Amino acid sequence: MAKIGIMSFAHLHGDAYASCVLANPDAELTAVWDDDVQRGQDAAQRYGTTFIEDMDEFLKQGLDGVIITSENMKHRHMVEKAAEAGLWILCEKPLAPGVEDAQAMVDTCKKAGVGLGIPYPCRHVPALKEVKGQIDSGALGKIFAVACTNNGQYPGGWFGDEALSGGGATMDHTVHVADLLRWYTGKEFTKVYCENGNVLRPGLGTDDLGVMHMEMEGGIAISHIASWSRCDSFPTWGDVTLEIVAENGVIEVDAFNQKVDVYNDDDVKAQWVGWGMDPNGGIVADFVASIAEKRDPIATGIDGVKSVAVTVAAYESARSGQMVDV
Repeated sequence: MAKIGIMSFAHLHGDAYASCVLANPDAELTAVWDDDVQRGQDAAQRYGTTFIEDMDEFLKQGLDGVIITSENMKHRHMVEKAAEAGLWILCEKPLAPGVEDAQAMVDTCKKAGVGLGIPYPCRHVPALKEVKGQIDSGALGKIFAVACTNNGQYPGGWFGDEALSGGGATMDHTVHVADLLRWYTGKEFTKVYCENGNVLRPGLGTDDLGVMHMEMEGGIAISHIASWSRCDSFPTWGDVTLEIVAENGVIEVDAFNQKVDVYNDDDVKAQWVGWGMDPNGGIVADFVASIAEKRDPIATGIDGVKSVAVTVAAYESARSGQMVDV
């Protein structure tokens, strides 16, 4: 039985991971720590576990691993503290807003001999896994180009504060697609051109729309839109879509289209309720297994560094107006 702790419920995914830990027969949610005491106490009560106010005491609770769902700028400190305590770590994406910090986190975990993983849900979506299988089998042949989107609702709060987030929609959403395409192709990104800005929600203080042209090894051309363009009344948070143009055909994927339309009079809105595998459950199950097997989770710290590098290059391109090497 893996004893799991959660560090911070600042990120909205913290609740999903907590529920998945409770549902996993091989794990228990042992304790919660949060630098926002009220938020941490509320979460501990919600999930029937213990809140510990002091981080050092929290890390001494006999834990096997921690899930970090804090603000982006706080990831490095928490990862390094958990690594020093000898714990396996699942750290919310982006691993860090900068490549130097992200690489330092990987180095710290390697030195401590602990696993470090990034919760990229796309690796656990059945439709996306099916496409991975077709690519690996050679059925599609050579990939020439991919058009992709990750459009979502504005999460609110600290996501719009660059002092805590490090960036807006371009950072929040590009890392997902960057990781997915690296996983699919086994190739690295080489160049990025990006135009972004605050165009959808005036006065936000960070970018809410990013449009990118990217290139990968072998000349694969990528177009990508990352945005917080979904309105508050939209039935779900957003999307991940792909159109892959390959030697033997074209394949289109709508990652989260396994859904049922629900008209909810309590919330007075239409909703899309997903059916099939829960990718968050897959993330937690893999993390728990990685602890038992003493390995990194499926999406490793290095995968986190590589996707951050693409995002950092996108912001550099947006500032300079030039194509930037990754």
